[in-house]
Amino acid sequence: MKLLIAQTAGLIALCVVAVFAAAEPLSIKLPTETAKLRPSSLPGYALATQKCQICHSVDYIEYQPPGMIESQWVAEVRKMQHAYAAPITDDEINRIGAYLAASYSGKQAQEVGLQPSTAPVPSTQGATMTDVTTLLDQNSCLNCHAIDKKLVGPSYRDVAARYKNDPKAVDTLADRMGKGSSGRWGGIPMPPFPALTPDELKSLAVFVLSH
Repeated sequence: MKLLIAQTAGLIALCVVAVFAAAEPLSIKLPTETAKLRPSSLPGYALATQKCQICHSVDYIEYQPPGMIESQWVAEVRKMQHAYAAPITDDEINRIGAYLAASYSGKQAQEVGLQPSTAPVPSTQGATMTDVTTLLDQNSCLNCHAIDKKLVGPSYRDVAARYKNDPKAVDTLADRMGKGSSGRWGGIPMPPFPALTPDELKSLAVFVLSH
C-alpha cells in the first residue's frame, strides 16, 4: 500500500511539472504613457512637467484623493524629496504643491497663494557650455541620461550616433525635447519641457549631438 501511495504521489508530481513546463512564459506589456499634466499658467506647472514625470506617470497624481488642500499636496511632493531624493528645492515643492491644488483639487490660484507667472523667461541665445551645464542641472537631464551609457534614457553618444547624418538633427531634437517623445528609445516616454525657450532647446540639442 505504501508503495502504491508513493508511486501515485510521484505520478502527480510529474504531471504538475509537465503542466508548468508546457505553460507559456508570462509576458507583461505596459501601455504607452499618454496622460499629460493639466496645463496651467502657474509656475508650478512647468516644474511638475520637468521634475515629477522623471520618476512616475501622471496617473500617480490622478489617483490621489479628491479635494486635497495645498498643504497636503505640498506634503506629498516633499515626500518625494526626502524618501526618493527627488531633485527639487523647498521653493519648487511649494510651487508644485500650489499648482497641484489649483489644477487637481479645484482651488483657485488666489486661494493657494501663487499667481500665474508673468516674468519674462531669459533667453540663452549664444549659450556657452556654462549655460548648457546649468540647463542640464536645472532640468534634471542627467537623472535620465549620461554621456556614454544608457540610464533611464539613451546616452547622448547613442543619440548623436543615430542622428549623425541627419541635416535637421538639431531642429528635430529641440522639438522633441520641448514637446516630449515616446517609443523611439524603448517604452519609457521622455516628458516635455515647455518652459525651455527655443534657444535653450537648440543649445541642449547642439550639446547632445556634439558627443
